Parts: sequence; structure tokens; C-alpha cells
Amino acid sequence: MSEAYIHPKAKIGKNVTIGPFCYIAEHVEIGDGTILDPHVTILDYVKIGKNNKISSGAVLGSLPQDVGFANEETWLEIGDNNLIREFANMARGTFHGRGKTVMGNDNMLMAYSHVAHDCIIGNGTIIVSYVALAGFSEVHDYATLGGQAGLHQFNRVGTYSMIAAASTVLKDVPPYALTGRNPVAFYKLNLVGLRRRGFTREQIDRIESIYRTLYDSGLNVSDACVKIENDFEESVEKRTILDFIKNSKRGIVPKVSKLLSHD
Repeated sequence: MSEAYIHPKAKIGKNVTIGPFCYIAEHVEIGDGTILDPHVTILDYVKIGKNNKISSGAVLGSLPQDVGFANEETWLEIGDNNLIREFANMARGTFHGRGKTVMGNDNMLMAYSHVAHDCIIGNGTIIVSYVALAGFSEVHDYATLGGQAGLHQFNRVGTYSMIAAASTVLKDVPPYALTGRNPVAFYKLNLVGLRRRGFTREQIDRIESIYRTLYDSGLNVSDACVKIENDFEESVEKRTILDFIKNSKRGIVPKVSKLLSHD
């Protein structure tokens, strides 16, 4: 570790590996078992949990690219068992925002991906190379974002959903959905992802029925949600979808046009 710079006040856990030419600032905490490859930069106000693997060139805790940021004390918090690949970048939060950027556990952040200020990433997500999350974006548990996808600020990506590569996300992507195009539209359920995660045929049928009501009944979103609330038995899947839509500020993505269904 002699070729790395580690501030003497940085808090380094047990069995942490720090490769040559890493830079670790003063206000940094690194949990047990975490591995830093050469040339990792961890700037001030970053907390990293246990057993993370951070590849060369990654920059954690970069200053928010926000014109209102005045170098206040804000944080980047990263959980356990994450894989952060080469040249990924994660910024701190902002004082006028959440005050921190947060990533949970068991995520994979691939090379050259960008996580802007005040973002929230859940658990078990896969964020592919060159994905860009604008400020205040949210990626919920087990979502997958294809390479070069870009999220508008304040957008949310629902749990177990998937966004195709090179997509432009201007509205919220609802849970369990497979989406694509520019701007992003709903195609169908993320069936492969759901099956891999152990969803039963009954659960998948339930979700499909809810989305037929939402997108194919001819009702607007508000009226469709009322019908779903009244007509479907209570379930985790129903509540996940309705709560997501209820809390949407930008609205959910539309369904791809039937004229384009040959895609």
C-alpha cells in the first residue's frame, strides 16, 4: 500500500486491499474485505460497506455537477457486496436535495457508468456500461439498465424491470416491465428476469392481467388504477405497481404503439 495515498484519518476496515496509486481522502470509511484495484479515487464524504470490489479508474464521491452546489458536506453511501467496474463515477448528494447519493447491496455498476448527485440505487441491480443516471434518479431493486441508456433527472425505474440498450428514459418505468425505444415505451413484462428471480406462473399471470388493464382497457392511468384497486385481489405485485404509479411525479411510460408491435 506504500504507493497509494491514504489520508491518516480515513477509516479503513479489516482485510481491505488497496492497490497501487489509489487515492483515499480524509472523510472516507471503507468496510471490511473491500478490494480496491490500482488507480481508484475515493474523495471526501464517502462511506463504503463490506466486501465491495472496485476496479481501476473508478471515482467515488465526485463533486455534484450541479450549479447550486457550494461544497457543502454531503455524502455518497455504498452498501455491501457491490461490483463497481472500471472508470465508473458516483457523485455525492446536494444540500438542496437528499443530502446524499445512496447505493444498496449486491449491485453491478459496469464500466464508464455515471451516477449523478442524489440518486438512489436499490439492491441487486445491473447497470450496464455507459449508462447515465441524471440527478435524483431512482433505480429500484433488481432492475437492469442496458448499455448507454440515459435517465432524465427525477426519473424512477421500478423493481424487476429492464430497459433496453441506448434508450432515452423521460418517464418512470413501472415495475416488472420490459421497455425500450426513444423515448422509452412499455413492450411487455420482463419475463426472462422474472423467471430467473423465481416468480411463479401465477404471479406472472397476475402481473400481466394488471398491465392489460393499465395499458389496454382504454382507460386513462388514474381510472385504470381505480379499476385495478377494485377488481384485483390484494397481492404484493398489485401493491407494488399501484404504489409506484401513485408516487410517480413524471408519469409512467406509455405502451409502444400497436403499429410498431412487429418490433
